[in-house]
Formats: sequence, C-alpha cells, structure tokens
Amino acid sequence: MVRMIVHGCFGRMGRVLTETAAAASDIQIVAGIDVTQSEAKPDFPVFPGLEECTTAADVVVDFSSPKALPSLLKGVEKKKLALIIATTGHAPEDKASIAEESQSIPIFMSANMSLGVNLVSELAQKAASVLGGSFDIEIIEKHHNLKKDSPSGTALLLADAINEVFLNKKHFVFGRHGPDELRKSPDLGIHSVRGGTIVGDHEILFAGKDELVVLRHSIASRKVFAQGALEAARYILGKPPGLYSMKEMITAASAVTRLFVSNEEALVSLYRIALDPKTITGIFEEIGRANITIDMISQTTPVDGEVNISFTVFKKDIEKTSELLQPFQSSMENLEVKVTDRITKIAVEGPGMETQSGVVARVFGTLAEANITIQTVTTSETKIALIIPEKDEGKAVAAIKTTFGL
Repeated sequence: MVRMIVHGCFGRMGRVLTETAAAASDIQIVAGIDVTQSEAKPDFPVFPGLEECTTAADVVVDFSSPKALPSLLKGVEKKKLALIIATTGHAPEDKASIAEESQSIPIFMSANMSLGVNLVSELAQKAASVLGGSFDIEIIEKHHNLKKDSPSGTALLLADAINEVFLNKKHFVFGRHGPDELRKSPDLGIHSVRGGTIVGDHEILFAGKDELVVLRHSIASRKVFAQGALEAARYILGKPPGLYSMKEMITAASAVTRLFVSNEEALVSLYRIALDPKTITGIFEEIGRANITIDMISQTTPVDGEVNISFTVFKKDIEKTSELLQPFQSSMENLEVKVTDRITKIAVEGPGMETQSGVVARVFGTLAEANITIQTVTTSETKIALIIPEKDEGKAVAAIKTTFGL
C-alpha cells in the first residue's frame, strides 16, 4: 500500500487526484496539505503545511503552485519522503533547487503526467531525426482560460525533446508578430492559445515542401494527469535518491516488450581459427558470394593467436556452407568446424534496455533457473539474441514470459 500525501488537496487537480486515488486498491491518501480553507470534508486530515503534518506517509504528490516549492522541499527533506512534482511554471532557480534536493531524496518531476504526451515526445524526436533540417517545426498548445503560465510546461517539454535531436541548436520563437520578419531556418515556433475549458491540446507541425506531418495529443479529462501521478507514486516508492522523469518510468516497464522464436537456423562454429583479418574476411566473403544469409555472429577473445567464431545460417544452407568451408579447413591445420542444427534462437527486445541495467542478468538468470544452457549470445542496445537447445524451447519461452510479464 502506497501512503500518499496530496500537496494542494483543495485545488482543481488535488480534488481530481483525491477522487481518482479513491478507486485504487493500492493507494491510500493519508493526509492533505493546503493553505486555503474549504467546506469540503475529506476522509483524511488536512494541514496548512507539510512540516505541520503528523501523519506517516511514503510519498508526497504536489499539484499546488511553484510558490510553495521552498516549504515543500524543506518538508520532504525533513520527513525523508519521496516527492512527485506535477506542477509546472518553475523558474530556473526552482529547478536547480529540485535537482539539489534530489541528491537526498527520490524526486519524480514531469511537465505533463500523461503517458500519451510523453509518447508523443518520443515520436517527435523520431520525426525530427528523420525529417531533419528540411522541415520547419512549430508547436501549438491550447489550454483553458485560467492557466497562468505560457507557454505550457508540456510545450517546452516537447520543444526541448526536439531540440536534443538538433544538439540544442534550435532557436525558440514564442509567437510571431510584425510585418517584416521572415521565419529563419533554426527557428522552432511555440504558440499559446488560452480559452474556455480546454484541458490540454498540443500539436507539433513538421512543415516541408508540399507536405505537412502533424503529431497531436489532446486531453479531455484531468483524470489523465491524476492516473499518471498515481503511476509515478507506485514507481518512485523504494527508489534511491535521484531525479526521475516520465521517460524512466515508461522505459522501466519496457525492458522486454517482444519475444521472437525461430527454429529455421543452424549454428556454425569455427574453432581455433587463426587470428588473421584477411582469412576471416575471406571466409565471410565466400559465404556472401553464395547468397547465404548470416544472422548472429560472435567471436571469442584471442588465445595464442587463435579465436573461435560462431554464426547462424538458415538450415537450408547448411550443406552449401559446409562445402564453402572445406578449403579453409584444408589450409588451416587447427581449424575445426562444427554445425549444430537442433537449436532454437530466442530474441528478446525492448526500448527500455537502452537505459536500464541488469536486463541481461535477468534473462540469463531466468534461463539458468530453468536449467537451460545458452550456446551463444549476441546483444545490441535494445535486443538480446540467444541460441539454446531445441528441446528447451518451451521451457525458455514460458520462463521469459513469466519474468517479463509478456
């Protein structure tokens, strides 16, 4: 059970968070903090400040105001509570204070608590990397007429994410006016609209020659932000001191998102091959000229001038591959070739691998616990590919699905 304190409990988002948390079986609001008075009678005690709060808790969720930040940070530091900052409009010196405090306690901070907006941020970075400098980029954000900060924290979040792709060389232009100013190539326009009860609407325009690409995210209910805050509270619980963001939370759940299984390949192993780049290149050139597709390749560290190299080919190409290797065996006295066809290739993939440690250990540990031998392995930033005995396929698939919730 996560014991939560709502900082700004009588505000618009504080009330929505309280209502949303009431439906969560693993969240309990144990106290509220608000300097204002209200006729509302919540099911928890309300204190004027965090330092005055006498209720034991695990995490504070802040939906108040940047003006309350100094007392908020002082309170969580004193009580050693995790902190979720869901308020926008912080000045640079506020952000510096938050970063400093995160050295002592875990702090989760996001300009937008919506999972969807943070996905759009990732997509915007991908679009910017593909479309590059040939497309003009503009952001349009729309909010209700009571929102004070402009542009929105989310618009700045999206702009900063895009600017990372351009090594922070984009120049932010906030609105445009005047009859004589042409748009410059490094410009990234950010435009704000305020009206009615719009909860939040963000558009990213990629405008090129004769084509327009638009990414848009629109929120119809503030419950989206509340749900994101609850997810953040679950995520931050038990974390060591540090500054966490929505990106880390999203990738934490995506260490492994896909599982691939193939029985169509065979493992070819070359033992004690001379460490001669020309010879090794010649082997793969011969295989390539024969239109044989190679997938996994692994090589051991040299020992006495020799290495072992393994790679996979399709089973239909085993005979042709063996024939191509025979001349090399004849010319290299110590070279031994072994082909194993009763194997299964299992690959696990997930975007979270790039930012998380320990994923390889979890995969290896899962197979070891199931008493499955790994014959060879290759990795990339987001993928781990393994060769195991064919007979262990069922056990391996079941074990990996259980470990990673697939």
